[in-house]
Amino acid sequence: MSKSELATRIQQDTIVAMKAKDKERLTVMRMLQAAIKQIEIDTREDLDEDGVVKVLQSYLKKVKDSLSGARDSGREELVAKAEAEMAIVQAYLPAELDDAELETLVRETIAETGAASMKDMGLVMKAVLAKAGGRVDGGRAGPVVKSLLSQ
Repeated sequence: MSKSELATRIQQDTIVAMKAKDKERLTVMRMLQAAIKQIEIDTREDLDEDGVVKVLQSYLKKVKDSLSGARDSGREELVAKAEAEMAIVQAYLPAELDDAELETLVRETIAETGAASMKDMGLVMKAVLAKAGGRVDGGRAGPVVKSLLSQ
């Protein structure tokens, strides 16, 4: 099996960061590579594009959590470091859906699945997240699905 294009791009950018002696970027790139490699070892197969995107989103979520913790404790140097990390990781993720696109996607999915009430929220969420292909997270999609199903 071949590596995903995104994983290959991350690997190439790691080499570029290494040659440029960009320590901060290199650290983040190595963390991303390690996270991808760990999942590949655990599953014993190469990740496709969606799999790599999921790993990056998971890593980004961890960074966001550490960012909120750093803000709460008033550690500005950690806030700056986490924000820089987030910028690097977000450069590899597909562009997020804007609010209008998200609402349109949710409406289409509700129509396709025939969802009629809040009981169908799980079904709709699963379909929306699959269709979005990593361009929206559940935290943003959930409230939209909930509001449209409760109308």
